[in-house]
Amino acid sequence: MKLILSPAKKMNIVQDILDYTALPEYLPQTEEILRWLKSKSYAELKDLWRCNDKIAEQNLERLKHMDLRKQLTPAILSYEGIAYQYMAPAVFAYGQFDYVQEHLRILSAFYGVLKPMDGVTPYRLEMQAKASINGHKDLYDLWGSRIYDSIRDEDGVIINLASKEYSKCVEKYLKAQDTYITVTFCEASKDKLVTKGTYAKMARGEMVRYMAEMQVEDPVEIKNFDRLGYVYRENLSTDLEYVFERIGFT
Repeated sequence: MKLILSPAKKMNIVQDILDYTALPEYLPQTEEILRWLKSKSYAELKDLWRCNDKIAEQNLERLKHMDLRKQLTPAILSYEGIAYQYMAPAVFAYGQFDYVQEHLRILSAFYGVLKPMDGVTPYRLEMQAKASINGHKDLYDLWGSRIYDSIRDEDGVIINLASKEYSKCVEKYLKAQDTYITVTFCEASKDKLVTKGTYAKMARGEMVRYMAEMQVEDPVEIKNFDRLGYVYRENLSTDLEYVFERIGFT
């Protein structure tokens, strides 16, 4: 069983908690992307990154000095977005790191796919970015089936906690024998259930933490998740979509 999760835009270097254990699997492709990024002008990069001058300047500086093999941070500690804040890996117990290292895979436009303890450096690149690199029409085309091939294990069970931007990297290559379960977090709004981005990110991170704490090995156990006000909705769920509703909040 593998869990897939999106990366976060905000990243940092953290070297006082744990050392990374390996380099990312698809580093040659990352080097290819890095060379392409370094060939672009400031204006082109700012347009690619869709950000303000402050963020563009920070990431341009990162590019100038980027070394994919030095001053690396374990991926799970490097990302600082909402999902990772609620996952709170910095305070994991030892066994929880073992669990996520085995089961969790972080999808990345820059690295393709990451194990939690893979060493990374801060970067800025989204999977939907208009990046036509070495004959590939976009990053989805560049990565192709590599991400799916990496995460698919012998039991074929994949738990999707990623956003659509990233989960489509896997969904395109699913086989009939795979069991692909999407976890949906929603809440009532004007007589219908909707997914609100911030709360969904919080819940995805909390779900990873829950699974690591409980050492979940069977997808059915996920249905017991009851944190942040979410409850499992049996009547809205299917074998391939687990729906959780946020109850008692306005």
